[in-house]
Amino acid sequence: MKKCNPQMTGALVLLAACLTAPVSAAVEDTVSVKTMADALHLVMDSDRTVYTRLIVNRLAAQEKVIKASEHFKDDKALVLPAQMFRFGAEMVAKRSEKLPDVNFSYSLQSMWPVNKQNAPKTQAEKEGLKYVADNKGENYYTTETLGGQKYFTAVYADTGVAPVCVACHNAHPDSPRKDFKIGDVMGGVVIRIPLKS
Repeated sequence: MKKCNPQMTGALVLLAACLTAPVSAAVEDTVSVKTMADALHLVMDSDRTVYTRLIVNRLAAQEKVIKASEHFKDDKALVLPAQMFRFGAEMVAKRSEKLPDVNFSYSLQSMWPVNKQNAPKTQAEKEGLKYVADNKGENYYTTETLGGQKYFTAVYADTGVAPVCVACHNAHPDSPRKDFKIGDVMGGVVIRIPLKS
């Protein structure tokens, strides 16, 4: 039987203690900026899909209990899914002002926007929207500098997930495209996260 080396035994005990010790508050796990953007998009896309399918499509199109309208206050109607998304983005921007470590923005944009405010403005947005429309199921990632700040920018396809989506866009008088079908890429979600210099 071999004798234990006291130095080796001490090192193993120390290693075991380190591996099983709880992580202190001073140690933070980090994730990549891409992983964070992908996770944020997963939540956004899931919430938007649930609202569109289970609320707007069911209540407005199937059961015809209440309509959805871009003039929801005047019409006493449901908020459109795109408006719900924008209101969420505006609330996140306002609430994150008090959280200096939480710094990102997101928006819903399209190459065929019903609301012209949702048209792409930067080169990265234009390239990203074209890319996700031309490459179904793929996301677009890049970096860009705006106002002297470098950003990680991700673009994710926004697709027609319910009949109410395509019907609304195809019938809207301000829509530049009138031939959307379920599953078509109708635009994109742009997530922008500032990068440290």
